[in-house]
Amino acid sequence: MTAWFARFTALYPGLKSLARNKLLFNVLTVALAALAMSAIASYAVDHLAFLISADRFVKDLEIATRAPIEPQDEDVRVVAVDDGTLRNFPYTAPLDRHFLAQLLLALDAQHPRVIVLDYLFDKPTEPAKDEELRAVIRALKTPLVVSYFGAGSHVSAPQLAYLNAFVPKKFRAAANIGTDQTDTVRFITPSIRTPDGQVLPTVPHRVADMLGIAAPKTQVNIAWRGDPGVNQPAFAQYSACITGFEGCLPMQFYPPPVFKGKVVLIGSDQTLIDQHRTPFAAAPWTGKSFMPGIVTLAYAIAQFIDHRTDPELDWWQDFLIALLFGATGAFLGLFDYQLVLRTVTIVVLVAILWGGGVFILYERMGILIGLLAPTISLIGAFAAVESITGIDARRQRQFIHNTFSLYLPPSFVQQLVDDPDKLVLGGERRDLSLLFTDIHGFTTMAEGLDSKDVGRVLNGYLDGMTAAVRKHEGTVDKFIGDAVFALWNAPLDVADYATKAVRCALDMDLFTEEFRLKMNAEGIPLSYTRIGVHAGAAAVGNFGSADRFSYTASGDAVNAASRLEGLNKTFGTRICVSDAAKVLCQGITFRPIGSVILKGKTEALDVWEPLHDGAVSDDYLARYGAAFEAARAHDDAAPGLFAALAAENPADPLVAFYVERLATGEAGIKIKMTEK
Repeated sequence: MTAWFARFTALYPGLKSLARNKLLFNVLTVALAALAMSAIASYAVDHLAFLISADRFVKDLEIATRAPIEPQDEDVRVVAVDDGTLRNFPYTAPLDRHFLAQLLLALDAQHPRVIVLDYLFDKPTEPAKDEELRAVIRALKTPLVVSYFGAGSHVSAPQLAYLNAFVPKKFRAAANIGTDQTDTVRFITPSIRTPDGQVLPTVPHRVADMLGIAAPKTQVNIAWRGDPGVNQPAFAQYSACITGFEGCLPMQFYPPPVFKGKVVLIGSDQTLIDQHRTPFAAAPWTGKSFMPGIVTLAYAIAQFIDHRTDPELDWWQDFLIALLFGATGAFLGLFDYQLVLRTVTIVVLVAILWGGGVFILYERMGILIGLLAPTISLIGAFAAVESITGIDARRQRQFIHNTFSLYLPPSFVQQLVDDPDKLVLGGERRDLSLLFTDIHGFTTMAEGLDSKDVGRVLNGYLDGMTAAVRKHEGTVDKFIGDAVFALWNAPLDVADYATKAVRCALDMDLFTEEFRLKMNAEGIPLSYTRIGVHAGAAAVGNFGSADRFSYTASGDAVNAASRLEGLNKTFGTRICVSDAAKVLCQGITFRPIGSVILKGKTEALDVWEPLHDGAVSDDYLARYGAAFEAARAHDDAAPGLFAALAAENPADPLVAFYVERLATGEAGIKIKMTEK
């Protein structure tokens, strides 16, 4: 156990490295999923009973309905002893042997290549007729094949002795027809072992040997022929008695070219007698669900004559097709577009597989592929890779959710979870609104408090500030002690982002004042909060090292927002908004603070104070504006105008600032800062 653990420990870094190499990981995932699912599908179709039956049924249905149309076979003729023929005789079993003798002589006179007599002669009938047929069999000039007991036949010693005496050994062939577990004719068996222990070739192989054709030494599938057309059989079939005449008109009345140079099979075509289930049973409307044994032998013999090969592919060829579709399914599983669209793609691929396999490969090219294994491989590999990548996607969604849920509104978090591409990693330049806050004197206050109280105060404070940001669709970038840095229009687009940032500042101001009074009532000397808001372009994204990074904004606009927060100390205000943010706002009342030249800058920045609804009267705001414009113009009336406002509202910090500024002899509204 220790050794295995050591091996895994040594392997683990490599696995982590592989997981980080997304391309290589995806390639290996597709390859392994395709290989595994194609192997499983191929094995299951060959070994699981219900899949074996399903696969066989699909192939049988193709054979029965879509077999390529072929001309009627020119080499094989069937002479059928049918119900119409048997009506001419007083008994039907065994068949009248005088009739058979005359039939053989008539056919022999037309010089066929081989005659196959698919009847068993294991018991006597009328002695004279028996002797006549026995003599004809030995006297025929045409090569003759006579059916012998099939494998598994249980015969008595007298039956065996009679048959051996009736049919010379050189004419014998097993009448075996290879069937599967459903008793459906499928195979051509090369030989059987007779009841007396001898190896005997089957009828198709005996005929092939007589014709000098090298037949396969192993069992092969019957390559079923397509019919020439509707109600036209694959093999020309003639009744042993010419119909339409009284009595049984002899075979010699058929024109000589009919049987000359042909392989002629004589056998029974009676209702419910010697009828065998075939693959055509998958489509019972074809009327070929069951065939006379003599007709199935015709298919097998014609297959050897035509050197026809089995249309079904070898196992490895079917496996390669399953592997191809497995790889396609696995590849689709990698994509992260909507599952519905990928499912539709899978359905289309299955339709292409089945349509192409049936109507192109089999119907036009005579190639019968397995359809179930590639289908299972396609769907299975897709599901497997979808599950694997789904785990990865769920981890990604969980990461996004955990990373942003505390800082973004729920609707924004859901958008990122639904479409992670909206989160551009590595940085991008965006127009933003930026907000900084700071509690006046927090560090000094915290030094005088118990650590538990500091944590309680800070957590309660930051909860309220975060709620305000989320309410107005902003993103909390970070907490810096008691300070909050928030931004709008990243990582997702926010309509009217400047207005929402300023309204957030106003809500923060209400919350912090309420929270301050609550803490003061508890004996905690929490002071007021200063807020700065700016709008401008900044780089935003994931910044940091390869192992540790954070989502943040960076640039001059960020520095300006931070310094706007600090301007409140100079003016005695709690919220300071840049002109760049103010001009983008709608529906908010502002009053001018001044034109400020920040330390290290040369250009003045107009700054404004947003006002709560109803904070001052319209008249008071208008008189403040007039006093501010007088100060801007260096008008001597400015001091008096501000003094009148101060008398009316001594708590107004901006009025107090200008009263003091003008009293010291300074003029105008342009203020140059000497501190950050």
